[in-house]
Amino acid sequence: MLLFTPGPTAVPEFVRVAMAGETIHHRTAEFEEIFGETRELLFKLFATDEVIMLASSGTGAMESAVVNLCHDTLLSINSGKFGERFGKIAVASGLKNIEIKHDWDTPASVDEVVEAIKANPQIDAIAIQISESAGGLRHPVEEIAKAVKEINPDIMVIADGITAVGVERIAVEHIDCLIAGSQKALMLPPGLSILGLSSRAIEKIGQGKGYYLNLASEIKKQSQNTTAYTAATTLIIGLRAILRHIDEGDGFGKLYCDTARRAKATRFALEAIGLHSYPTAPARSMTTIDDNDASEIRSLLKSDFGVNVAGGQDHLKGKIFRINQMGLIPINEMVWVVNAVELALAKIGRREFDGTASRIFNETYFKTMLNREQK
Repeated sequence: MLLFTPGPTAVPEFVRVAMAGETIHHRTAEFEEIFGETRELLFKLFATDEVIMLASSGTGAMESAVVNLCHDTLLSINSGKFGERFGKIAVASGLKNIEIKHDWDTPASVDEVVEAIKANPQIDAIAIQISESAGGLRHPVEEIAKAVKEINPDIMVIADGITAVGVERIAVEHIDCLIAGSQKALMLPPGLSILGLSSRAIEKIGQGKGYYLNLASEIKKQSQNTTAYTAATTLIIGLRAILRHIDEGDGFGKLYCDTARRAKATRFALEAIGLHSYPTAPARSMTTIDDNDASEIRSLLKSDFGVNVAGGQDHLKGKIFRINQMGLIPINEMVWVVNAVELALAKIGRREFDGTASRIFNETYFKTMLNREQK
């Protein structure tokens, strides 16, 4: 079965092998060395002033960011399930929340964020997804962050990059907290989250808030290559393996380029066989298709072609399907997926199979690659 859900993603064999060794105690020189090397690789990936690893899912990192960086009012951008979650975290933490809400296919605009901040001077943090995976949407986060800082540089910008870090190069100049999760583009099992922090964020954290999710205690300990509480040792070993593999190979730039070309080729291939891309501003992390036959297509992909893709949540359940583009995906597997979608359409009587999807994918992907190599 090919796993093409946008999290958890498929874990490469060399990473599984790296994590299969004997368990290491987290309070040893041996693990501190592993932890230190992993941190150095994360600094290359995040390009932030500090990086923190937490033994939690991405939601734990989201809560830690909100609790430690928002002291009064959060401005949350809700264009999907995970944008909504930021607002719920704020309310559950006793903070005030102001929400900008859109349909799940619609990104936030710079103007409406600026308007909300000017109308609500008590806002001291904004939380937004870079890639909102509920619908495969890309928000213009860098532009929004720049505009926010021009109004008030003390407002903390929290960017959920759980389906963006490792997918594309993110400009972090105006971002104070960038969040990633292990089970997405980092190609690991779930259970580890990472936060990249700006120096301004570190100042605001001060003594920190909370207990387990207190970022101040983690900053202190992790700068010494250890953790405040029990580390996710096996996942960190796996993280070092995947980051090493990318860094010592063609580098992160090649990974971003491959992901962008693959996402474009997949979208073009599926649109060429009559399918419609759901978000108005598609993220590179996944290809999202809205279709009345979404459930039947997903079922056929799994039962007849060995491909597992994700569906929709809440009001989009049964109305969309989402195909992962994150990580080190072999091109032959991606071609199989788009070919399988075309075959599924033929099985339900939507169109005759003629190989259009795989042809358009190959033309788009490899022409782009050749053009790049010839420059």
